[in-house]
Parts: sequence; structure tokens; C-alpha cells
Amino acid sequence: MNPADAVAAFAALSQETRLAMVRALVRAGPDGLAAGAIAEAVSVAASSASFHLASLERAGLVQSRRESRSIIYSASYDTLSNLVDFLMRDCCQGHPEICAPAMDALNAAPCCPPKEIGHG
Repeated sequence: MNPADAVAAFAALSQETRLAMVRALVRAGPDGLAAGAIAEAVSVAASSASFHLASLERAGLVQSRRESRSIIYSASYDTLSNLVDFLMRDCCQGHPEICAPAMDALNAAPCCPPKEIGHG
């Protein structure tokens, strides 16, 4: 990720409603949520949600697709991962203890517990 893209992403995330929307979409997983469901989840009017979702999409943090009459939004996990990588890439400068708390936090609670394989 280049600095200009990182600045655009952070600018989009610097507003409370947009941050809540991204977090809701991350929780929703790759299937995403309809625009109306996102608006409801973050308690904003549909017109306000559309404005914020457009900003997040321009920044590359969410993507949209049409399903029948609905627009479904999902988190852009690649962009979010690249943003975290952009922040953490050069953190240690030869001192891994500096980054250890951040790395421990990431590893302490994996986002997706492994699925059990059924034996049937």
C-alpha cells in the first residue's frame, strides 16, 4: 500500500459512522450485508448510510455488488490487511519487543476459529 492510499483509507475511517460500518462488515464476513441492514446496524438513515458507504468504497475499504434489488456491501479484507501491514511493516527496526504487544494481540484471539471436520 502506498502512502496516498493509506491516507485515503484512514480519512474514510476517521468518522465514527464509517468506522462502525467497516466493523459491522468485517463481522458479517465475505457474504456482506445489504445497505439497509448496515444502516440499521449502525443506527443511521438510509440516505446517510449511502453517503458513508460511498466514501468507504472510494477508499477501497468496502466493495459492493448488486443482488436482485439490493446492493450488498462487504469488507475489502485485502485492503484492510494491507493497511495494517502498512502500519506495522517497519515497527521493530531490530527491536522485536516493540512490536510484540501488537503481534500478541493479533495472535491472542484469532478472528475465525477453525471449523471442525465432521466424521460421518
